[in-house]
Amino acid sequence: MPSFFDKKLDARARQLLRALIAQYIADGQPVGSRTLARHAGLDVSAATIRNVMSDLEEIGLLAAPHTSAGRVPTAQGYRVFVDSLLELKPLDEPQIEKLRRELPTQAPTQDLLNGVSALLSEVTHFVGVVTVPKREEFPFRHIDFVALGGNRVLTILVFADNDVQNRVVTTQRAYSASELEQIANFLNANFAGLRMAEIRERLQREMLETSRSLSQLMAAAIDVTQQAFPDQGGADMLVAGQINLMGSQGLSDMDRLRELFEAFQRKRDLLLLLENCSRAEGVRLFIGEESGFTALDGCSLITAPYGVEGRVLGVLGVIGPTRMAYQRVIPVVQATAQIVSNALNQAQQAT
Repeated sequence: MPSFFDKKLDARARQLLRALIAQYIADGQPVGSRTLARHAGLDVSAATIRNVMSDLEEIGLLAAPHTSAGRVPTAQGYRVFVDSLLELKPLDEPQIEKLRRELPTQAPTQDLLNGVSALLSEVTHFVGVVTVPKREEFPFRHIDFVALGGNRVLTILVFADNDVQNRVVTTQRAYSASELEQIANFLNANFAGLRMAEIRERLQREMLETSRSLSQLMAAAIDVTQQAFPDQGGADMLVAGQINLMGSQGLSDMDRLRELFEAFQRKRDLLLLLENCSRAEGVRLFIGEESGFTALDGCSLITAPYGVEGRVLGVLGVIGPTRMAYQRVIPVVQATAQIVSNALNQAQQAT
């Protein structure tokens, strides 16, 4: 559906807005009518260009900083540019292969996601972010238990994404080594490939439908798994490259930078914003105050979801100044999300 601004803009105004924003992204200087006359590719006078620029300023797409004769795009101007004027090209195969080589796609998920945030920062020169899903979101491949004496049990669990976790837990009663071996064999034979919440749900449901001896085994399995994998609350977030924002045009104010860095440190509000992004398909883009998160008022946030077998596990993305090369950053975010999803799917299929 055409936006309000699309209805306001004729072909000439759109061409001039596209050229002005591209020029401003390239050199960071307010763009005047003479510069625009050289770069817009239109056979019109400088006076005509000034009139169009004034119209664009009047409807809120451009602004005149200080006493400069040039104009700069507003957040609304960037929005029109990205939604209606920008021609995006997906990365070609050599570029995708280069990203793939930089990521530890065969590694456990935590290592992979650590690499993702760092790579996004390195490639874009902005801040790379990625949410880390709860461990319970991943199916398990194999489980073992070791009795440590009393009610203490060492749980060794291998997940489908190659992650291995060891946890010492305290169960409701003491279990012998043979009981723990029986529980592990039962879980491995009947529940490998399921997530922990699915395992507990099935165990509780089937306890009512089985013989007394098997029901006792299920109750023991529920006891051990509940202690080993309690509900963990929300997801976590990895951030890399915050220092890249220092000195960025539009983010040079120290109070604004301090607020932004504190937001990275706290994580809570930014993580909530990213988790909301995971509920939408494809790339999401917030420009300036669109995010509703004050710390990001001078920034743009570009995200894309990643997951396994069509189930979203989290989102990854880039935070940078509103003056960024969107045509370069958006395809990088898209391609990286696809590489991560492919790696997780391959790891799960290998189970």
